[in-house]
Amino acid sequence: MKFHVMTLFPEMIEQGFHSSITGRAMEKGLLQLDAVNIRDYAVNKHMRVDDYPYGGGAGMVMQAEPVYRCYEAVKEKIGRDVRVIYLTPQGRVFNQKMAEEFAAEEDLIFLCGHYEGIDERVLEEIVTDPVSIGDYVLTGGELPSLVMMDAISRLVPGVLGNDMSAVGESFADSLLEYPQYSRPAVWREKEVPEVLLSGHHANVDAWRREQSVIRTAKWRPDLLETAQLTKKERILAEKILASEGEL
Repeated sequence: MKFHVMTLFPEMIEQGFHSSITGRAMEKGLLQLDAVNIRDYAVNKHMRVDDYPYGGGAGMVMQAEPVYRCYEAVKEKIGRDVRVIYLTPQGRVFNQKMAEEFAAEEDLIFLCGHYEGIDERVLEEIVTDPVSIGDYVLTGGELPSLVMMDAISRLVPGVLGNDMSAVGESFADSLLEYPQYSRPAVWREKEVPEVLLSGHHANVDAWRREQSVIRTAKWRPDLLETAQLTKKERILAEKILASEGEL
């Protein structure tokens, strides 16, 4: 998987991506990063990439030509058409299913906006996927792109070391992940649930599934609409919802 990020702040992308799991995956050749500075494709001697918006209003707008020239250069390196993700509050809200969809691609281009946005004409020309990471506004698309790349990278085979690590995590089955515990068995008078010390894998799996249902009903009841629950699990979820005042 190779990520191509079109940005005014490539150092921000590089510093954020070269650490932790993604950094190790890059060292192994499982992930690649190409952070491209849009300013390098400015068409004036002062390297400006923004101007005042037509119609008036506060702030500046990124111009179409530098963005398009940057895109053309990236596309030429790749050698074919690829999906272009534009980070914007107006896009579809990113979720785990989208991460799985994007993880199936060999290359992805991320377009990071700044100021009051990007000239609509170039967005219409190159963007395939407007995506948001939530209903709030940030100063630019760099942080959202890092969030998305992290989520996508975890689904690339080999990145986590143990590919099963991603299977039971939150949202994998429209349920939140069960609670996790580690040593010591007793911490500040709080004990690890006895079932986890039993060594009985079937009982452990059943407990974890039950905890996922309980946690989802308490914290993210909206996810239950798409969760595949047994009749017993549905009854349990309804009891939790009733106790939480959701019914």
